[in-house]
Amino acid sequence: MSNADSVRVRVFSLNCWGIHYLSKHCGQRYDMIGDMLSKGEHDIVLLQEVWSEKDHLSLKKKLACSHPHSHYFKSGVIGSGLAIFSKHRILDTFLYRYSLNGYPYMAHHGDWFGGKAVGMAVLSIGSLTANVYVTHLHAEYCREKDSYLPHRVVQAWELQQFVRHTSAGADVVILGGDLNMHPQDLGNRLLRSYTGLRDSYLETAKFDGCEDGMTLIADNPFTCKKELVPFEKGIRIDYILFKGSSKTDIFCDSMSTTKGCVPDHPFPYSDHEALTSELRLESHTPPEVGKDEQSKDQDSAGKVAELVDIVTEARTEVKVGLHCAERKRCTAARTGVMGLALLFLELAIATVSWLALGAEQPFPRTSFYLLAALCFAILLTTSLLYIFYTMELKSLQGAEDQMRLAVGSLQEKLRGFPLAQPHNVQRKPPVGDPEE
Repeated sequence: MSNADSVRVRVFSLNCWGIHYLSKHCGQRYDMIGDMLSKGEHDIVLLQEVWSEKDHLSLKKKLACSHPHSHYFKSGVIGSGLAIFSKHRILDTFLYRYSLNGYPYMAHHGDWFGGKAVGMAVLSIGSLTANVYVTHLHAEYCREKDSYLPHRVVQAWELQQFVRHTSAGADVVILGGDLNMHPQDLGNRLLRSYTGLRDSYLETAKFDGCEDGMTLIADNPFTCKKELVPFEKGIRIDYILFKGSSKTDIFCDSMSTTKGCVPDHPFPYSDHEALTSELRLESHTPPEVGKDEQSKDQDSAGKVAELVDIVTEARTEVKVGLHCAERKRCTAARTGVMGLALLFLELAIATVSWLALGAEQPFPRTSFYLLAALCFAILLTTSLLYIFYTMELKSLQGAEDQMRLAVGSLQEKLRGFPLAQPHNVQRKPPVGDPEE
């Protein structure tokens, strides 16, 4: 392979935790983030939880010289919170909103109102075309009893579909954001196995940051320690993933994270740690077709077999979500029927009272109107819930159908390979900076 071109790109990703009136020191932290990014040390900046468009405009003004190209992805009630700033020209953008994103009545979690999505920007990096994605998946509020797991699995499924179908002509693919998944969680394995995206933390030989690459750490003063149980030190849920193409090889030369409080400042940039990956892009002539065909077939067979297992596991989890949504819809329907029956009973009692012209007792109008209002409230609420759960069922059924077809297609593909070899052992994460 003869290198024709080599480009270095520094990618930055941060969940800004930009919820005004709820997030601590929000305005000051945005000033800190803007000052740090304006130094121009990063080529591509991927931000999440920039909920206020005013904050985006403020950052855009501050980064006008260092990052002249930017885009803010709008979605949902309060916005997707996704933003990208770049030194390289943005050729095109697109936003895909996930079909499932929690429940509107869980207002204290707020994910549904955010309109979680994945934003794509097509960048021109020298002679290369790069598809850059930024996303934020549904949060995990309780690992032992995670009622949002089916939603997050479907989001991961839709994310890998979106990346695969939109990046076919790209020389380089980069994805960054808060996936809200541990490295070995089902959705994470599904995303990386299907797309071929590689984890910067696992790929780099030089790492400087929190232990095990954690991005939500106990030492951060903004972190709620109860949310980390049973992971006392912290968890890794923020990622920068990448892959090359037949014309471009991509390597992660170094990666780093912030470590809680920022020097010369009283608090960190966010409750999440920021990530920085230095990627090296090398263009080359595509290899000849048919070269090392047998070894490639054996390697592909192992990957396909592993992918079959992962998609089957994801399909099982989606089925669990289907049964849960069906039960909730039935409960809403039964409650609505009870409310309707109560309304009819009240109307019947009122009709009898009106017909009994000689009745000495006056008709209790106040009680009648209060009970009628309660019945209408029950009917309205249960009707809305029934519609919402029906939409949830449709989305889950659609994802399950897609997974069923995918498993069939993968199994058919697997039959065309020679005997599958054992799965490759996953590379161990870097320990730290090499001494030499």
